[in-house]
Amino acid sequence: MSESTYPADAFGSPTPVLSVSPVALSAPDRAVDLEVRVSAPMSGGDLPVILLSHGQGYSNHLSSLNGYAPLADFWAAHGFVVIQPTHLSSRTLSLDPDTPGAPLYWRSRAEDMTRILDQLDVIEAAVPQLLGRLDRSKIAVAGHSMGGHTVSLLLGARLTDPHDGTEANLAEPRIRAGVLLAAPGRGGDALTASAAENLSFFLTTDFSKMTTPALVVAGDKDDSAHLTVLGSDWHADPYHLSPGPKSLFTLYDAEHGLGGVAGYDVAETTDENPERVSAVQRLTWAYLRTELYPGDAAWQAARDALTAAPTPLGRVESK
Repeated sequence: MSESTYPADAFGSPTPVLSVSPVALSAPDRAVDLEVRVSAPMSGGDLPVILLSHGQGYSNHLSSLNGYAPLADFWAAHGFVVIQPTHLSSRTLSLDPDTPGAPLYWRSRAEDMTRILDQLDVIEAAVPQLLGRLDRSKIAVAGHSMGGHTVSLLLGARLTDPHDGTEANLAEPRIRAGVLLAAPGRGGDALTASAAENLSFFLTTDFSKMTTPALVVAGDKDDSAHLTVLGSDWHADPYHLSPGPKSLFTLYDAEHGLGGVAGYDVAETTDENPERVSAVQRLTWAYLRTELYPGDAAWQAARDALTAAPTPLGRVESK
């Protein structure tokens, strides 16, 4: 999907981006303080914010504030402030495997995002070029893989905490829209025996209260056989099992990397495809733009361009 596929004014020219890291946020109740990367256009005011949650994977630094440059760079160059935390599950931290919440720290991940929103003043003070430029009424969240699970919780999905049997409600009302990229689906008999045993928090995932508007992005070749017996359809569960308004962007021939969204030229991307990454960049940007600015035509224009392409890279459905 080349840039010429889109109307000339659909995205505008990218603007120079400033990126500052690490910005440390005090977190006395956390194993370590929370470090984030902040990427933002060098000009403009009233900027909307995207909180970006990393996945896991085999690389040491993709699962940290240093990953997901293809998304963070694009979104920041087109008018968003992107804030990326290093979650406790990051390989870069090398925490003791007995640390409470290990290995994936599902609860802490969502709490990281709320902590960021609580400390936007601290972030502005640490990045003086941002001072007074954030629109705190326009907050979105995005995440890939395990990061997609984090997003689902912030948007209202629930699960039963396997440690104490309580229902976890981590919904964040300040978030107005979300993007779930290759996110986990439902639990129960959809899981492999290994996932059910070792990642038991997945067992009770319930999307029925995930009411915040969201775009679910799923690859139709993303079988995630280590987690689910349902194949690629599993990653569409957050769309099918949650109430509207939701949209589903199914990428043809895409595997878990969705073409390479986690980093530039990383070895663990099994379906390297720059055009696919471009489609994800543009469709996600357009979706969030229209959700945060009702009446903006970006989302419809991006959908029309996707459909009009000689060989469409995917399809979009909405409810």
